[in-house]
Amino acid sequence: MATSIADSFVFVPREHASLQDDYEPGSKATYAHDWSSTKLTAHGRHFLDQHGRVCMLRGVNLSGSSKTPVNRDHSVFPANAELATFVGPHEHLSRLRRWGFSFIRFLVTWEAVEHAGPGRYDTEYLKYIRALLSLFPKYGMKAFVSMHQDVWSRYSGGSGAPAWTLEAVGFDLDLLDETHAAWLIGVKGGGHTEAERGIWPCGYQKLSAATMATCFWAGNTFAPKLRVDNGKGEKVSIQDYLQTAFLDMFDLEGVLGFELMNEPHRGYAELNKSLYEFDYNTDLHLSYVPTAFESFQLGAGYPTHVHQWVRSFPMPTSRGSTTLLNPKGVKVWRPDGPTGGECLWRLHGIWDYDTTKNKAVILRENYFKQNPETGAKIDWYSDFYYPFVQKWADRVRKITSPDKLVFLEPIPNEFCPRSWTPDKRPANMVYAPHWYDLKGLFDKAFGNFTVNVQGLSRGMFLLKAFYWGHLGARDNFALQLRNIVEEGYKSLGETPVIIGECGIPMDMNRREAFSTDDFTWQSRMMDAMITGLDRALVGFTLWNYNPFNTDIEGDDWNGENFSWFSRHRALPSSLLSYEQTAVTLDNGGRILNAVVRPYPAKVAGIPLSFDYEMTTWDFHLQVDAAGSIEEWPAEVHNPPLVGHPTITAAETEIFVPSLISAGRRIIVEGLKEDIEFYHDESRQTLFVVQRNMEPACTHSVTVRFDPPLQPEFPLENWTSAFGMRFIAIIVLLFSILIYSLTT
Repeated sequence: MATSIADSFVFVPREHASLQDDYEPGSKATYAHDWSSTKLTAHGRHFLDQHGRVCMLRGVNLSGSSKTPVNRDHSVFPANAELATFVGPHEHLSRLRRWGFSFIRFLVTWEAVEHAGPGRYDTEYLKYIRALLSLFPKYGMKAFVSMHQDVWSRYSGGSGAPAWTLEAVGFDLDLLDETHAAWLIGVKGGGHTEAERGIWPCGYQKLSAATMATCFWAGNTFAPKLRVDNGKGEKVSIQDYLQTAFLDMFDLEGVLGFELMNEPHRGYAELNKSLYEFDYNTDLHLSYVPTAFESFQLGAGYPTHVHQWVRSFPMPTSRGSTTLLNPKGVKVWRPDGPTGGECLWRLHGIWDYDTTKNKAVILRENYFKQNPETGAKIDWYSDFYYPFVQKWADRVRKITSPDKLVFLEPIPNEFCPRSWTPDKRPANMVYAPHWYDLKGLFDKAFGNFTVNVQGLSRGMFLLKAFYWGHLGARDNFALQLRNIVEEGYKSLGETPVIIGECGIPMDMNRREAFSTDDFTWQSRMMDAMITGLDRALVGFTLWNYNPFNTDIEGDDWNGENFSWFSRHRALPSSLLSYEQTAVTLDNGGRILNAVVRPYPAKVAGIPLSFDYEMTTWDFHLQVDAAGSIEEWPAEVHNPPLVGHPTITAAETEIFVPSLISAGRRIIVEGLKEDIEFYHDESRQTLFVVQRNMEPACTHSVTVRFDPPLQPEFPLENWTSAFGMRFIAIIVLLFSILIYSLTT
């Protein structure tokens, strides 16, 4: 059971004009998804505005294009790292406002800020960021800045850290690919072919990214011999060097950093399995995935046989034949680097090469599982992550106000750790985990059959993890999202949760939609996902809106294509109108009927449920005023009704897209006599004023449109999706059996 929050927060609400008896709904010059004049505050599991209303935040990651510089040249990568520039055009804010996405997870990479070298900041980029963020209030937007990384850096196959961080450890950037210390095809414009699809996440296990993560989080523990010049004539540990450089970046006025790091990773610390194997249940295995021990040998210049992992069923991949990698015996460690050309981990006595037997041997098998000095068992969260979070939060607090929100997330695909106790959390923390349908992501496919990979990885019975039809997909995704949210409540207590990343691949099903222009399966997958988010009553920022996306290049990073906006499908800016009702802004959008949906943005009460049916456009909202329940379970549909600040507004504001309301009559049902409403299409808002604000008073609103939408797809379950085919197969088998018995 969660503990009481009644005395943990001081909130002084401001009275809203809707409390006046003569107030007409919609009289204030605002709109539902306008956060420009809203002071958002975290209280319990909710975000509140200055009137105590619960705010449901929806937005996008802006944008996937920030992972790579605008002057990138795939043909010469990784050369000219210090010349990269990340400055590009800033537009599309009117389009996002029209679509109701006004809460922005704004992506910034360390490389973008400090690519030229330690302490050499890109002032042009920082001026651009400052100017761009200053535009947001004009469009009703608020943002939090995420320091983005994947697989540590572009130079290790992902995005994030600048090239000089790898050089500081001793890596030769030009030899990372040849020694299989990184998979770089995807950051050189590849990743689109069937053979290359989905390989990039395996980079987390490869030598460069795993070593960098280990040095960043736990270098003092596992790499104490690696000391580098900090630019002041002092030799410091690699952990202190990297962490100090990372923190110093936040002292710049132009970097408004409030999310520590996207998708942090342990590296080798607390190695799940052993130096001989990675954990198949948590680490993706596809193509060549050298074990830690094999990676050490390859990087040190020893040709090594490595298994190739191939796609399979029912398990995603299976181990195939071996291939000799790095046959030329090239070393990835620079002779002029801090290790003197020696493998960092060989330098620390973890392994060595027996020249008499002509084979590598492990000397300290449990090195990354136990503290090498004390022998204590390693816990990555408690030993490394939480202490750095506190250090980072203290640094951010010094350059911002103490009431700013701090967004943090666990390692991808892990539930919130129970060790995240209040003493290990910064003030005003928001829990911001990610969710993707792992099977759909891995296969880049979606159909009438979905699998709960989250459940399978935690011991769920196989048949229970199978879901059939569109209704089944909704239930599957909703269960997984509810688990993530409720595990957060169980570990953190009443803490706001926002899903920082969630999305679907637009190039699914072998890119068929790009030639047929039929994006029905993409619409179905997006609908199933957002329906799950609605049921979990959780805010989110979709991955991603990319202004430079095209059908052919996608997001131009590791073969990904998640943006539902495509540049080559859009009108030129000279032909656009920019008001919220401008249909020209929709050009370039894909699957908009699934993406652009109504939602309760500012609720005068505590939301109990929200359901939207995209095949009819009907939606239903149930709200409760503060009640008198003393205890509550950590569940999505049992929010605490005690301890909520006095709500000083009677008006709920619901975003109703012009995309679906234009040319239609809006029908509002379920209202009590003391409830009034007003719909303003130009502001895309349904204003609902409820006069009765007594505790434990429940209000319901159901909205329909006339004429109704023609459904894009049927709502199948197992019976409608597969039932007739199953019956046909049974009849066929029975007929064959009868025939065989009678002949």
